[in-house]
Amino acid sequence: MPSSTTRRGLLAGALAAGVGGLTLTGARELLGQFAPLSGTAWDAADRSLSDRVASPYGEATVRYDGNGVPSIDADEEPAAYFAVGYVQAFDRLAQLDLQRRVMRGQVSELAGEGTLEDDEFHVAMDFAGAAEATWKYVAETPAGPLVEAYADGVNAAIEGEALPLEFELLGYEPDPWTPVDSMLMEKQISWDLTGNFGELRRALVADRLGEDVLEELFPERLDHDVPILREPTDAETIEETEVTGSVSDGDVLDPALTDWLSRFESPTGVGSNSWVVSGEHTESGRPIVAYDPHLTLMVPPLWYEQHVETPETSVRGATFPGVPFVIAGANDRGTWSFTNVGADVLDCYTYEIDADGERYRYDGEWREFDREEREIAVAGGDDRTVEVRKTVHGPVLEREDRTVGVAWTGHTATRTTEAIYEYERSDGLEELLEATRKFDLPTQNLVYADADGRTLYYATGKLPIREIDGETVSGNRLFDGSAGEGEWEGFEPFGESSWDGFVPFEEKPHAIDPDVLATANQRVVDDPDHYVGVAYATPYRGARIYDRLDDAVESDEPTDLEFHRELQNDVYDGRAEQLVPELLEALAERIEDGDEHDGESDLEDAREVLADWDYGMDADSRGALLFARWMDRFRELVVEPDFGDADLDESYYPNDWVIATLPADSQFFEDRSRAETMVDALEDARDEIDAADWETYGDWNSTRVIEHPFGAEAPFLNYPERPADGSRATVKNYRVDSAVGASWRMVVEPGGAATAVLPGGNSGDYFSDHYGDQLEDWLANDQKPMDRSLEGEPDVVFEEGSS
Repeated sequence: MPSSTTRRGLLAGALAAGVGGLTLTGARELLGQFAPLSGTAWDAADRSLSDRVASPYGEATVRYDGNGVPSIDADEEPAAYFAVGYVQAFDRLAQLDLQRRVMRGQVSELAGEGTLEDDEFHVAMDFAGAAEATWKYVAETPAGPLVEAYADGVNAAIEGEALPLEFELLGYEPDPWTPVDSMLMEKQISWDLTGNFGELRRALVADRLGEDVLEELFPERLDHDVPILREPTDAETIEETEVTGSVSDGDVLDPALTDWLSRFESPTGVGSNSWVVSGEHTESGRPIVAYDPHLTLMVPPLWYEQHVETPETSVRGATFPGVPFVIAGANDRGTWSFTNVGADVLDCYTYEIDADGERYRYDGEWREFDREEREIAVAGGDDRTVEVRKTVHGPVLEREDRTVGVAWTGHTATRTTEAIYEYERSDGLEELLEATRKFDLPTQNLVYADADGRTLYYATGKLPIREIDGETVSGNRLFDGSAGEGEWEGFEPFGESSWDGFVPFEEKPHAIDPDVLATANQRVVDDPDHYVGVAYATPYRGARIYDRLDDAVESDEPTDLEFHRELQNDVYDGRAEQLVPELLEALAERIEDGDEHDGESDLEDAREVLADWDYGMDADSRGALLFARWMDRFRELVVEPDFGDADLDESYYPNDWVIATLPADSQFFEDRSRAETMVDALEDARDEIDAADWETYGDWNSTRVIEHPFGAEAPFLNYPERPADGSRATVKNYRVDSAVGASWRMVVEPGGAATAVLPGGNSGDYFSDHYGDQLEDWLANDQKPMDRSLEGEPDVVFEEGSS
């Protein structure tokens, strides 16, 4: 770690260069909000964790390993989770507070008017109200007292330790942490994974471009056959029914509303990989689980790694700062991981509203909206009063006289915190399966294995059943809320809901003791009986993982942890396999017709590069660079003319699989053939590459987009820029256009060895040795041991006493 003098010099130089921005939900509005350089700002450069801390919950110890991962050891669980709260707050307090502010709609209190629209959305959705309802339930469960102990630990750190640099720069102190705030973190990640207004975009596309375009570019099924559950088994049950119902637009088809709501959806490309192979195919005879969730990459990372030892559990893995329990990891008996199902757990409703806007029609009568005024504090401006309105279905969202009601499974009291607590303590498949019954948000693909050799796949979360006039319908449409269409029986927003209107637990997709199973956000099963959703990923990652696993199984060569880490590093791009041969043919035709076109020598050079390329998205590859820039330009040339005329931007564009398989006789190739479009796109890509002076893929595909919330104006807080492998279609997933990628990687042999790596560092303190010490290892997927041993003298001792 740099000396005190050196650290202060770094800080002074960075501040002299100009610090003043915050990136939160797309906003960089804290320019000019920093406090003068006071003595407390210098103190932040010299933060160190106290070696002795008073705890009202009893004794505990903390040992930090060489990667800054804390191991908490205690004889009593409350004492352990008080210590967890304390060390999480010391390492990530700024992150905890900023996440909480986003979800509560309190960013403008720091940032001013520039983030008011963001705050208005979060206040209108009342995520905080949903968190309060959840805490009322969780408080009465065995997990409740541990969440309270955790909150007390966070607050003890706020009171007892120097605040991180961010607070000193902004000149404020955080409010006390509450158990409701921890529930709010659960809502945040659930929203990031399941918040989707796709039905509004679909309705708008149909309205602007026609039903034929909607059907061609946004099919509810992609024509591929690589589902998670590939073969019928006794364990495979139900997913989707033959659905009916068309889009009903009501009065909301306007980009003013849809574009505003789209800003707050799941980030583009959010997904994940996970797979499990049974002990039949491993060297040790134990199953192996590999996992890498693709979420927003940031500084510090989204995840926090911790290890907790009590008489009840021995668990290590990743959690979200603000959440006491390990969300994805391993105990001494098993390991668990989650990827996104892509389930449809949000519905939108239109209403008949009276002329005064005071009432809405429902069930044959006029009803008053449930109304509540909320104040949004605004730095440097007048506070904003917002009226939060709700119907029987949930919050009402409005923009420029367009109104839509929202029902989301996260708006009710949820039990996932209790489920995760029980995962930590589980002693095998049966106990974990019982805990999974309580995992009602978000909908996830659970992949599990244990030391007994058992394996499991289960689709978690509540899956709504919609009906109109007694007939089951898809949720991929707008519903007439006044007529009660598509309602979820038993759903009580901001209260406790029953399971009456949801797919029964036993009927959700699952497999007990699968031999080989992989999830990459693809369709769950080909022949479903219950509707789950349509937001499945393109098949490229799922197909590649299954191809590699199938080859390994058929070779009769047992796999080990290194094999699975190497598979996580796979950068073969299935899009290139689909498209490059066709592009080469189109290039050959253009080059032969050289008298009519300029730049044939450049096209010949590009053709040679692509012809020699192995379809690997390696940072040092010229072919990968050409293909990546060509792919984006090809999509744009295909659809932009029509979408631009309809005032629909690139956020409405179809996915790569649709573009790759669009037939030559499509209406989108009427003015320019598919082959001509391909070559023109390559010429544009080549011009872009030349103008930017890029040589290889890593010149464009770099970590420059992984930023600290202050990174735009305080670049010293960002990690260094490095070239990166992978694309949005490869197993080693990295999406430079959306700052999404593998936010945590782990490979675990339950009861045996385990490894993991973070995309940065476990500490959020800029001056810590562990601020970004894993970045290079993450780029290479060079994972560190994830063991549960307790070695050496404690770094912190928690002693009985008042904090």
